[in-house]
Amino acid sequence: MAQCLRDEEGGCRRCDGELDFEFTMAFQPIIDVAAGEVFAHEALVRGINGEGARDILNRVKPHSLYRFDQACRIRALEIAHRLGCDRPVSINFLPNAVYEPEACIQATLKLAGELGWPLAQIMFEVTETEHVRDRQHLQRIVESYRAMGFLTAIDDFGAGYANLELLVDMQPDVVKADRHLIIDIDRNPRRQAIVESLVIMGKKLGITLIAEGVETLAEARWLYQRGIHLQQGFLYARPQIETLVASPVDIIEQVRAAA
Repeated sequence: MAQCLRDEEGGCRRCDGELDFEFTMAFQPIIDVAAGEVFAHEALVRGINGEGARDILNRVKPHSLYRFDQACRIRALEIAHRLGCDRPVSINFLPNAVYEPEACIQATLKLAGELGWPLAQIMFEVTETEHVRDRQHLQRIVESYRAMGFLTAIDDFGAGYANLELLVDMQPDVVKADRHLIIDIDRNPRRQAIVESLVIMGKKLGITLIAEGVETLAEARWLYQRGIHLQQGFLYARPQIETLVASPVDIIEQVRAAA
C-alpha cells in the first residue's frame, strides 16, 4: 500500500505510484585521478528519446514531485545494476520532495536489499535547482541518510542555493564544486583563491571535495596539483544514456604527467 504523507495543508503526498511520462538515466563517471580509476558514476535523468534533464523536470507537476523523486532513485539503481556497476552510484534528490526521510527511502532500501547493493555505495546529492524552504528539515534528511549508511553530497556548490550557509549546520560527506568555480581556474587568480580555500575548509570539516565541470587539461592539472583528485566533466566523459563509461586512462595519464 502506498505511503501517504501529509503536507502543510493536510493534503496527501504519495512517495510512490505511476508517472504520466517515461524517463531513463545517463551516467557520467567521477574520476579519481590519483588512483587512475572511476570513483563513482553519477546518474542523470534523461528522456527515452535523449531529452535533457530540464525537459524531463519541466514535465514534473507539483502533485507528482514526490513520485518522480522516488522513481529516479529506483531507476538509477535498477539500470546501474543491470549494467554491472561495481562503483558507487550518485543520485540527485529534491529535498523539498522528502517530507519524512525514513518513509520516502523505504523503496530504495528494499531495492538495495534485493539487488545486494551496499548502502555505502549510494551517494545522494542535494540538488540546487530548488530553494530549500526548511534548512532544519534538510539537515534531518542528511543526518538520516548518513545514519542509514548512505553517502551524502552537496551538488553545484558555489552556485544557486548551494552555498556556504548549507555547511553551517550540516555535515555532508562530499561537496561538489560547481563548474562556475572551475572554468579557466588555471589562469584565474580569483577562482584559484576560492577553490584553495575550499580545499582547506574540506580538510578541516572532514569533507571530500569533487571538482565538477572539468573540461580542459589545464583545469584538470591545476586541480590535481592542489590535491583535488576527484574530478568530473566533459574532459573525461560526457553522460551516456544507460551506459557506464570506463576510466579514460589516456586522459588521466596526461593530467598526472605535469604533476
